[in-house]
Amino acid sequence: MNFTTKVPISRYKNPIEYHSKILALGSCFAENIGDKFQYFKFQITTNPFGIIFNPVAIENLVSRVFNNHKFTENDIFFHNNLWHCYEVHSELSHPDKETFLTNLNLKIQQSHNLIIQSTHSIITYGTSWVYRNKESGKIVANCHKVPQNQFEKEILSPQVIEQSIKNTIDLIQKVNPNCHFIFTISPVRHIKDGFVQNQRSKAHLISGLHNSKLETRNSNYFPSYEIMMDELRDYRFYTDDLLHPSQMAIDYIWERFSENYISTTCFPIMQEIETIQKGLAHRPFNPDSASHQEFSKNLIKKMNTLASKFPQIQF
Repeated sequence: MNFTTKVPISRYKNPIEYHSKILALGSCFAENIGDKFQYFKFQITTNPFGIIFNPVAIENLVSRVFNNHKFTENDIFFHNNLWHCYEVHSELSHPDKETFLTNLNLKIQQSHNLIIQSTHSIITYGTSWVYRNKESGKIVANCHKVPQNQFEKEILSPQVIEQSIKNTIDLIQKVNPNCHFIFTISPVRHIKDGFVQNQRSKAHLISGLHNSKLETRNSNYFPSYEIMMDELRDYRFYTDDLLHPSQMAIDYIWERFSENYISTTCFPIMQEIETIQKGLAHRPFNPDSASHQEFSKNLIKKMNTLASKFPQIQF
């Protein structure tokens, strides 16, 4: 796709390499980017606590991981036949209490190691709108379909977002001073909040991020939201719900990301990996034919050659 007007992006000073270890946190768009990294066999972990949308909830989890603060019975509750935690996504919820706590605390331990080892952290914010639990007074990451009358809905100010971002960076850099940060805002529109409210929410995120003086804090801003709004100004770039970016849009935003944030030395390797991935996805008419046997043999040879150079790459 060629566009006459493109959102300007400066070449990232700390490009991602194949030896890089990436931790991606945030909204569902973080999952889209994470899937791309995984497809090209980079070392990435995406949302160990599930999808998290707002800056304060992400900060709270990073703080818990930094302090190695284990989850206890006081942090969980039973609802609709499952045990939940307001700090994590419902995909982690579990019918057994002890198993749930064990799984959560294992995530704490694993995430602590990830923060220490990560060369890059990619954090995607989705919304400034948050829900505060009336009983605890705390902002939650997920309401888990608990009745809405148990929460107060509010919007985070740009100042609160700015401080939350700084806190998140500081916590990670205390244990990993060499970690580089890439922040972005999800292009997914939260229309359930309303059209005007969604724009207000994104504006607060943008203001908070840019007020954080990212360039002076070993950090950078990738304009995925702006690319979606200003370059892909057409509903053909959305899925059927007209809210989420289509695969075409995700592919395009990934292209803009990779050409500016991934080291050029990775591109030949990525091309090799894509060739192998397409080969693995190929479904032959006759699996027993000589031609397909030769095709499979060559594919395995390519995989082994790549693995000898990069042992971390597994298909």
